[in-house]
Amino acid sequence: MDDKTIILLFYERSEQAIIELAAKYGAVCLKLANNILNNPMDAEECVNDAYLGAWNTIPPNHPDALLAYVCRIVRNISIMKYHKNTALKRSSTYTVALDELEATLASKTNVEEELSAKELSGFISRFLDTLDKKNRILFVRRYWYADSIADLAMHMKLSENSVSVRLLRIRRKLKLYLKKEGYEL
Repeated sequence: MDDKTIILLFYERSEQAIIELAAKYGAVCLKLANNILNNPMDAEECVNDAYLGAWNTIPPNHPDALLAYVCRIVRNISIMKYHKNTALKRSSTYTVALDELEATLASKTNVEEELSAKELSGFISRFLDTLDKKNRILFVRRYWYADSIADLAMHMKLSENSVSVRLLRIRRKLKLYLKKEGYEL
């Protein structure tokens, strides 16, 4: 079933919308949540909460890209669960991915004081436009979907070392780009 039809089912308040959403994007959502949480039971709970979130927000929202919309809900719920679960422990691929970006995005002041999240998001989006397709995919899959280096290597048909080196170079380019745009590091 196509996205427009699924969204129409949400507007009709048909429970079939959730069934179709789960059938079409459930595996992607579950992988995203599990990449962040590293716990299948918590991941499944977050995905189910995301389905409820989609039910509660469509309508009034009418997403242009249903997959991106539901993945954002899954990611936000999973990150909240991650913070709750890992207040004192470090245990997931998501933690490692965040650590990789920390040196690039860290500033002397709080990020909220320096720039709004929307402005930083705009900088990163414009930076991604400067990358070739392969590097853009690597960056997004690593830092948005929290894919492991091994998964990225398999998906991109590269060695793990090659993926690690590419990501390092991308982070360095991002750091230079942010400095050029006036972002205080």
